[in-house]
Parts: sequence; C-alpha cells; structure tokens
Amino acid sequence: MQQAIAYSRSAATGKVEVDEDRIAKAVAENPVVVVGRRGCCMVHVMRRLLQGQGVNPAVCDVGGGDGDGDEAAAIGGISGGWVGEVPEVQLPAVFIGGRLVGGIDRLMAVHISGELVPILKDAGALWL
Repeated sequence: MQQAIAYSRSAATGKVEVDEDRIAKAVAENPVVVVGRRGCCMVHVMRRLLQGQGVNPAVCDVGGGDGDGDEAAAIGGISGGWVGEVPEVQLPAVFIGGRLVGGIDRLMAVHISGELVPILKDAGALWL
C-alpha cells in the first residue's frame, strides 16, 4: 500500500516552503537533476526522456502545485548559468552539469536538435 509523504507548509501563510539550499545541493552533487512540483506529470515525462538516453536523473520535488511562482524564483537564483537562451524559469526544470537547461519545451528542443547527448557527455552523465 502506498503512503502519502508529508511536506511542510508555513502555518501563517499556507505557502509551501521552498528549500533553495536543498535544490542547490542536489544540483551540485548530481550531473542531471529534474526539479518540479509534486504530482506533476511533466516531471515523469522529463525523467523518461532522460532515462531513454541512458541517464538516471535525480528528482527534487518542490511545492504542492499552488503555482505561486516562489519555486521558479528560487530555481532562477541557483541557475548556475544557462544552456542556450532561456527567457524565464519554468517548472519542471532540468539542470545538466549544474547549468539550467530549462523546462520541458527546452529539453525537447535540445533533444530533437541533437544537442542533448553532447551536453550530457560534457556533464559526465553519459560515458559512451
């Protein structure tokens, strides 16, 4: 049987607390990290695309789907540089080699153009 995993909410505001340090640590320690809201189906899509390339990404869950933008602002603060042109931070977002690639649309564009595998190799996520 599955159990729900609790996450913290601020009692005063009701907003989900974003742990920017936890996300920054995961980005620093893992070659590929997917950051998204709990229960978002696009996180699953990103994971499957990356797993299809031979990469097992770490996943950081943030927020509860409120859509208040605090999570995206926190991610923008730890971007570590961009891969290409990314106008704004979207969730879910993927970090490769400590650099923010972008949301699902940017990940798909990089994959279709053939740039994803070289980026993964440069980050040390692929050894082929």
